[in-house]
Amino acid sequence: MNAPGKLLALDVSQARIGVATCDALGLTVRPLMVIDRTSRRADFARLAELVQRDGVTGIVCGLPLNMDGSEGPQAQMIRKWAMRLAQALRTLVGRAIPVVFWDERLTTYAAREWLATGPPRGWGNEAGEDAVAAAILLQQYLDAQRRGETADFGRIELPERDLTRQNQD
Repeated sequence: MNAPGKLLALDVSQARIGVATCDALGLTVRPLMVIDRTSRRADFARLAELVQRDGVTGIVCGLPLNMDGSEGPQAQMIRKWAMRLAQALRTLVGRAIPVVFWDERLTTYAAREWLATGPPRGWGNEAGEDAVAAAILLQQYLDAQRRGETADFGRIELPERDLTRQNQD
């Protein structure tokens, strides 16, 4: 996802999804909202709406690594959830949206600290802790990209659907 374009960052938990976004050049990041999870179908439909509305070109999904950098059951669950999201978005939006995983360790802690001391301008408390954590995640990802860091936590890049074959069936 080195090409310019709007990104969504997701901080996914069992109960909520924190959502943040950036401008098309990746210069400014802001928390967007917190989605209270109800069902996978409803959650994916809401995210598809955001992707379409904002012209999103990619998603940065927080990967909950253990403090030693290893992956536990929670990280594996997020990887499976993100694969299902990518498949759903390809169907709902009509195009494949790449998903990049990024280390989310300590983003919730940082979000709590920022909210307690006063978040940056434009990062109001009304967005919620999970959305601020997603914004911190996205900022860390963009900063690493600008520095040319090569950390790779994995990605999902589905092929576009072959509509000609689908129409023949």
